[in-house]
Amino acid sequence: MGFEVTISSDLSVLDKASHLVLPGVGTACAVMDGVLKYNLKDYILDTKKPILGICLGMQILGASSEEVPMDADYKEVLGLNIVNSKVRKMKALDLRLPHMGWNTVCHKDHPLFAGIKQNAFFYFDHSFAMDVNDYSIGITDYGQNFTAALAKDNFMGVQFHPEKSSSTGERLLSNFVNNF
Repeated sequence: MGFEVTISSDLSVLDKASHLVLPGVGTACAVMDGVLKYNLKDYILDTKKPILGICLGMQILGASSEEVPMDADYKEVLGLNIVNSKVRKMKALDLRLPHMGWNTVCHKDHPLFAGIKQNAFFYFDHSFAMDVNDYSIGITDYGQNFTAALAKDNFMGVQFHPEKSSSTGERLLSNFVNNF
């Protein structure tokens, strides 16, 4: 897309960035362990830079997640609590998990979705989802309604993968860089 991208957990490198992305691969435990290991929690909470959490990167913006290791003696992992909402194992009833593939997003009028039609398709790959809350700006139904996108102050998040969502995902990423 023509944007210069640097992958780093080094605070001096992050200080030079105009925008930050919390990536969306792994487990809630692993991501939060990394956030704590690299002393990123306070940096993330204190920064005024635009931050986009993708998939799991959005989920850790919540208060907690039920995604814990199978042998864990605890029931949830604490998130960053930017949005006071829980991430829960999906109850898709007769639908397959993980929720993998294309699904529509019903979104509010927000600059992150500028130029993106209502009920546009995005690509999802997840088994845990954030409850719908006051900061939900996009909702998807997959056996249940869940937060597909959120925004609070300089924090934004999407449950789907814009990098796998064709031209619509490209538009959303461009909106993030150009509108914030």
